[in-house]
Amino acid sequence: MDMKALMEQAKQLQGKVAAAQESLGQSTVKGIAGNGMVIVELTGKYDLVKLTINPDLMTEDLETVTAMISAAFNDAKSKADALIDKVMGDATAGMPMPE
Repeated sequence: MDMKALMEQAKQLQGKVAAAQESLGQSTVKGIAGNGMVIVELTGKYDLVKLTINPDLMTEDLETVTAMISAAFNDAKSKADALIDKVMGDATAGMPMPE
C-alpha cells in the first residue's frame, strides 16, 4: 500500500472516530441498583447526566446508601463500556490496522 493511500485511510478513520466520539457524548445509559432505588445516568463519555435516589432509601444508613450509589454507577459504567466498544468498533470496522 502506498503512502498516499495510507494517509487517505488514516484521514477517513480520523473522521469516523470523531463522529463516533460525538455520538458517544450524546448517548446515555442508565445504571440501576436496589430495584430502582438508585438510578445513575451517564453519557458514553462517562459524564454524569442524572442521579436519582428514591427518598425511601434515605431512611437507610449511610453505608447502604453509598453502596447503592456505587452499584448503580458500576452498572451504568459497564453499559457505557459496552456502548463504547460497539460504537468505536463500528467506526473502525473494515479499516486495516497496522501490525
